[in-house]
Amino acid sequence: MTTSDLDHRNAPDKFDVMTADEFNLWCALNGKPYRLARHVWPDGRAEWDVEVDPGKAEGMVCYGTGREDEAVAAAAAFAFIAGVEWAEAATRARMEDEILAGEEADDDYEGEEDMPAAPLAANEDDADLAAVDETDADDDAGEVEAEGGLEAVDDDAEDADGTASGAFDESADAVDGAPVLEVDAEAEIAAEAGPADDGDEEAAPAAWDEADDGYGNENGAAADDDEDGAEGYDYPPLALLGEPDSHDKTPEDEQKLADNARTLETVLKNFRVRGEIMEVKVGPVVTLYELEPVPGTKSATIINLADDIARSMSAVTARIAVVPGRSVIGIELPNETRETVYLREIMDSDAFQTGEHKLPLALGKDIGGKPTVVDLARMPHLLIAGTTGSGKSVGINGMILSLLYHLPPEKCRLIMVDPKMLELSVYDGIPHLLTPVVTDPKKAVQALKWAVREMESRYKAMATLGVRNIEGYNARVAELVEKGERVMRQVQVGFDRDRREPIYEEQPMDLRPLPYIVIVVDEMADLMLVAGKEIEAAIQRLAQMARAAGIHLIMATQRPSVDVITGTIKANFPTRISFMVTSKIDSRTILGEAGAEQLLGQGDMLYMKAGGRITRVHGPFVADSEVEKVVRYLKDRGEPEYLHTVTEEDGMEAESLAPDMGGNGGGGGAGAGVLENLPSSGDDLYDQALALVLREQKVSVSFIQRHLQIGYNRSARLVERMENEGVVSPANHVGKREILVSAASLYGQATAED
Repeated sequence: MTTSDLDHRNAPDKFDVMTADEFNLWCALNGKPYRLARHVWPDGRAEWDVEVDPGKAEGMVCYGTGREDEAVAAAAAFAFIAGVEWAEAATRARMEDEILAGEEADDDYEGEEDMPAAPLAANEDDADLAAVDETDADDDAGEVEAEGGLEAVDDDAEDADGTASGAFDESADAVDGAPVLEVDAEAEIAAEAGPADDGDEEAAPAAWDEADDGYGNENGAAADDDEDGAEGYDYPPLALLGEPDSHDKTPEDEQKLADNARTLETVLKNFRVRGEIMEVKVGPVVTLYELEPVPGTKSATIINLADDIARSMSAVTARIAVVPGRSVIGIELPNETRETVYLREIMDSDAFQTGEHKLPLALGKDIGGKPTVVDLARMPHLLIAGTTGSGKSVGINGMILSLLYHLPPEKCRLIMVDPKMLELSVYDGIPHLLTPVVTDPKKAVQALKWAVREMESRYKAMATLGVRNIEGYNARVAELVEKGERVMRQVQVGFDRDRREPIYEEQPMDLRPLPYIVIVVDEMADLMLVAGKEIEAAIQRLAQMARAAGIHLIMATQRPSVDVITGTIKANFPTRISFMVTSKIDSRTILGEAGAEQLLGQGDMLYMKAGGRITRVHGPFVADSEVEKVVRYLKDRGEPEYLHTVTEEDGMEAESLAPDMGGNGGGGGAGAGVLENLPSSGDDLYDQALALVLREQKVSVSFIQRHLQIGYNRSARLVERMENEGVVSPANHVGKREILVSAASLYGQATAED
């Protein structure tokens, strides 16, 4: 192979003088790990040398041209690569010949071992049968050798496939010399013919049947390790989602990429930035040019040229960032023809089907076209920002559909908050919802407070079983149910006023597995306007503690300002996604650095993992008709089991998914009817204060003073009276008091006295 055999589309122009830059560009476009560089010897003499793996620790000079002339050195470098490829091809051909020769020798050896089969054919006076005998014996020996590789197949699959098992048994008998030549030949013919055309599925291997039970089946259902939890749930089929358009993908024009790379190098030289384009990666939306600058070049110098590079390259926008873990700088320029990413191709990929994700979210494709699927359970919460038209709501729909396609309602419940009343209301009525889609900001605040109480209740249940997270709790519950064991819990049923002690009794604990709870908030700015302090406090508690309890947040806003995304919220949401924003300030607010203002919109996003590493992802397009089809499919196959107290006031008797552990936690405050029927003490103000404390589950002098609008001294006397009557505990070393009774127990005790 010579330089004339190289691809003329990528090789330099033969009519012009070849240069080192053309050689290096050709290597970058064709994936060759070489670079032609000029070196100066200590005596002042210079020459051009070929380096292998430049820019890496193992990089070295692999060929010295011994030439000072750049054109001659470039020609020698092309000849060197041609020689290397010729040597590799010759070595590969020689190794293949040796392997084939070894296999022929093995076949001859096996034929000598099976010679005793020939006399059998001679005794039968059938020459044709002798030929069949030799062929079958050779094939049988090969099958016996390959049988060791089939031992890894599941025993159930082998037992289910009676035809295959019988064929292997007959093969083994044939090797032992048993006269079953005619039967063996029929088995060989049947094996070569493959499955019957009459639709008889019994002849197909059971391993294929088992594989069809996962994502590869016609419904596209999620393969789950725990089949018991998914009984009765029909996973939505992938056919409900739109198929990718084959005409949408445009072939790569290598010559045009090479021209763009040369132009980009020229533009950088005009701005006094010297370097080489080492590699070009074409993605569905943008193309990444990896630039290795000369030593001494500051990254900030190149990053600040983003607008000038976009103008010079006639591009809409350009994003420049350092590639993590490498010495190159990535320059991302948009493609002339944008490829649409579909949710179906992400869900049909191996990353979604075979990934070990508890709560998978299909984000889209990275700049190289590789599907990106992340696990919400590991994040453990997600903060999303993006201006109108950036694709934020479409991205949230893709995340929700990812959960619906992967988990049944028994394992994942959703709370959706949509103050705009337009984006998430379409999901009303699906079996995964804990409560109807919340559109009132005040009810959204109550839903977050309910989640805090649910988290506390789950923590008490996990502490009772001695586990640390929801996975351990569900495994422990399954183990106890299988053994038929019961766990007892202490429940407060009253209060002894004489001894001023609560009264407890033992009750069996409800052993049911806990589902994951995902709270999706489409617009957080409206909630912060209604109840900023309460929202921030609830979000802070959930973000800090709810991961182990299986409660996760997905919160989005189109106004990523500091009054919406406060420092407290940012500190507790290490994983964030930014769609296109309007300014660098908004990008720094959500990501901590600029870059999101350079995105292209329509699903183009920056995904920041915990730790600060940022990846560019192109989100999938999800049409409204696709969402409606999936929702209609789920509604037809199940009804939601709502907990109506999720959005009720704090004073209502709150239902909980976790077992009631007694006391004051978990289930929340007292019921409204119970508070209305509390025994009267003859002092209306004291009764109001008592009802307030039991409803809000908090007590302090300033709290009562603020809500009842009374003086400090009078409020202090009310708290002292509650302490004397055993309603609240004495103040501890930091001045905090605990509520010792519930409204239900106080009302029940008063009823018993009457």
